[in-house]
Amino acid sequence: MNEPRNACVIGWPAGHSRSPLIHNYWIGQHGLSGEYRKEAVQPEDFAAFAKALASNGYAGANVTIPHKEAALALSQPDERAQAVGAANTLWLDGGALKSTNTDVEGFLANLDASAPGWDKGRTALVLGAGGSARAVVFGLRERGMEKIHVANRTIERAQALRDRFGERVMPVTWDAVPGLMASANLLVNTTSLGMKGQPPLDIDISGLRGDAVVADLVYVPLVTPLLAAARARGLPTADGLGMLLHQAVRGFSLWFGVKPAVTPELRKRVEDDLLRS
Repeated sequence: MNEPRNACVIGWPAGHSRSPLIHNYWIGQHGLSGEYRKEAVQPEDFAAFAKALASNGYAGANVTIPHKEAALALSQPDERAQAVGAANTLWLDGGALKSTNTDVEGFLANLDASAPGWDKGRTALVLGAGGSARAVVFGLRERGMEKIHVANRTIERAQALRDRFGERVMPVTWDAVPGLMASANLLVNTTSLGMKGQPPLDIDISGLRGDAVVADLVYVPLVTPLLAAARARGLPTADGLGMLLHQAVRGFSLWFGVKPAVTPELRKRVEDDLLRS
């Protein structure tokens, strides 16, 4: 690919994003001519910026807070973006602006890499009912999970996921979590609890079955208290950094025509950057 192709992450603010570190690593690794940049775009300017991607020299973009719903509305979304209700990846196809949500495949690919065979289980317990939970539940349905308990402090938000994704989703209140541990093959934290600067995720996982897999979407800190407790019991885990890396793969392949690999070297680069911040 001789002509330079550029991509970017669009957010407000955009300074926290690790996407440039990931994508520029792959650009260098594959000897491509191009660059991945940060674009801080205010909400009122997002529509104009997205519609002008090509004239701004971009083949596509990642979209982060607070623009994911606007990106969905401005583009031609695929099934995943429509189901999740948010788009995090834009690309140009014959002049049309298309979108997807790669959080779904990032979540699934990270579990596949971190805990092979995780999807032989039939029951999941998902903590939280926000946008990340929608991506997780969509992916679990796609993999044939039969029971997906969604626990949220506001039961109406959990009920909304059942309304969106069907009867395999079972909304429960937060106080039901301890009683569901023994039947869960997979426990997923989609909340910000346990993240640096946020309140702790105050749950006891001693009741989890001995072959359960534990996933946490938080990646600052790299090892959350939830993951530390799971590892202390010898349970397989999947961390938020792994999901961040794997969700970047499809966007890169759409923009640059090469499917990159998530390697230990790339992971260490991002880990080192997170530890410096």
